[in-house]
Amino acid sequence: MDDKINKIRHSLAHVMAAAVQEIYPDVKFGIGPVIENGFFYDFDFPSQEGNKTQLAADILPEAEKRMRSIIKNNLPIEQVFLDIDKAEKDAKIQGQIYKAELLEEIRKGERPSAESDTEKTKDGKISFYKIGNFIDLCKGPHVKNTKDLPADGFKLTRLAGAYWKGDSSKPQMQRIYGVAFSSKKELESYLELQKEVEKRDHRKLGAELDLFVFSDLVGSGLPLWTPKGTLLRDALDNFVWELRKKHGYERVDIPHITKKDLYEKSGHWEKFKDELFKITTREGHLFTMKPMNCPHHAQIYARKTFSYRELPQRYASTTKVYRDEQTGELAGLSRVRAITQDDAHVFCRYPQVKEEILKIWEIVKEFYEAASFKLEIRLSLHDPKHMEKYLGNEQTWEKAENQLREITKEKKAKAVESVGEAAFYGPKIDFMAKDSIGREWQVATIQLDMNLPERFDLTCVNEKGEKERIVMIHAAIMGSIERYLSILIEHYAGAFPVWLAPVQAIVVPISDKSTSYGQSVYERLVKENLRVEIDSRSESVGKKIREAEMQKIPYILIVGEKEQKAKSVAVRQRGKGDTGLVKIEKFVEKIAKEIKEKKSS
Repeated sequence: MDDKINKIRHSLAHVMAAAVQEIYPDVKFGIGPVIENGFFYDFDFPSQEGNKTQLAADILPEAEKRMRSIIKNNLPIEQVFLDIDKAEKDAKIQGQIYKAELLEEIRKGERPSAESDTEKTKDGKISFYKIGNFIDLCKGPHVKNTKDLPADGFKLTRLAGAYWKGDSSKPQMQRIYGVAFSSKKELESYLELQKEVEKRDHRKLGAELDLFVFSDLVGSGLPLWTPKGTLLRDALDNFVWELRKKHGYERVDIPHITKKDLYEKSGHWEKFKDELFKITTREGHLFTMKPMNCPHHAQIYARKTFSYRELPQRYASTTKVYRDEQTGELAGLSRVRAITQDDAHVFCRYPQVKEEILKIWEIVKEFYEAASFKLEIRLSLHDPKHMEKYLGNEQTWEKAENQLREITKEKKAKAVESVGEAAFYGPKIDFMAKDSIGREWQVATIQLDMNLPERFDLTCVNEKGEKERIVMIHAAIMGSIERYLSILIEHYAGAFPVWLAPVQAIVVPISDKSTSYGQSVYERLVKENLRVEIDSRSESVGKKIREAEMQKIPYILIVGEKEQKAKSVAVRQRGKGDTGLVKIEKFVEKIAKEIKEKKSS
């Protein structure tokens, strides 16, 4: 993030806290970090008659007004260092229980410096920042004066609930979000984009197009897919499989639960045990719903001894995994608890790595071209300063990362290197896609793993008859089908291309007299394996067309006496309107060509 805008957003979080304190002098402060496009601050408001004060949205314009007043006062934003013991004592006296808790953790060394809101100096003092009468525990950075803040470049956007430290067992606080930019023009551009984002919201469109539903009885983060939504999922998954099949992948299948022993062996248990759904059986074994598939695929490979001549082994399965995400972090299909992964793993010798990754790269390229996504490359690397976060040793990581650098160089791809973003078992090539309104998403990923084969003792017999350690390549094209569909629905605003649309065409008889002919057209198209519907209701043709257009169906085929005599259909194409009378055979040829070529619009 740009250092200047980072300082602006961080400073505005403090100014917002100061403004809120003017409105509610007894407010208790949580934390107020910078986030993408802005900032937030968590507050615990004083109780009124035994009940916690629940903010209404009208606090936002009031807080904004006071923020601008503070900014206009041209107040210095000063860093001061205070004795940590005294600061903790004062925080308790003032009722700032959350700040006191942070100070205690810092004093005891229980709060990692990378996550801390502050930092100690050598003489035991602690960093605070002061704006007028407001002072806050913070390590910075900030702008030097409130006059350096754009008074018309920020906006408070919404309220939300948030547990202290993200822990549902701790008190629930109230969070105020804001966005901030260097100028009014940038802010206005962002707000206009947000209007478009709201129109395209996949949760709204998912309901309107009848693609998926959530049920309180089933549980948060567990989407249920309707027939149309399932057609979408299957179309995407079948496309991935077509591409993989050409490169020698074989389908496998694995169970949805496993003993914890598997994940202890792989190293996943230690790292993710608090995020897993755990199950205890009658026999006392601890099982878990699987949160990933790689250890299972490794056990399929380990079932027998492979000769080097039999490698690579390429296994693929589209299957659900389950992660115990916090309720407050769930977001439509973007973040769910039941995740469908189009997962594949290649087991090969090290000299085969480049060829296999290049094959996967071609699959990724062809898949995302069908959605008109332009891809950029990010190399997600380990952080050598924190090797405790990763399996294996520095030498193994350097070898794997250099291999990925060599591959990106051969592909003549400009790769941004991102330190600390690797999986805990290996570095990644992450493919970044920009959607139709300019937002960037991480989509496909290829991961080079030289550590899990070591932990599971995966080998082949080489030319000398000796055991040789193999490597493992993890490859997810969509990653999570749910998350990818959330991106895709918003990318297309629900108007899917013909090859992907759940309903590719709808037959609309003009009147009851035309229903019989309409049915024959419908049956003909079904025989051509098209996803087609017929609207035979006794409604006006205008109403039928309007409803079909609201469902964003690519082709509306209107049939009446004239069309029946000509053995034709009157075609209305999405985005183009009426395109004229077309013989049924010609229409079938046209739509079949579009589907085969997977045109993106």
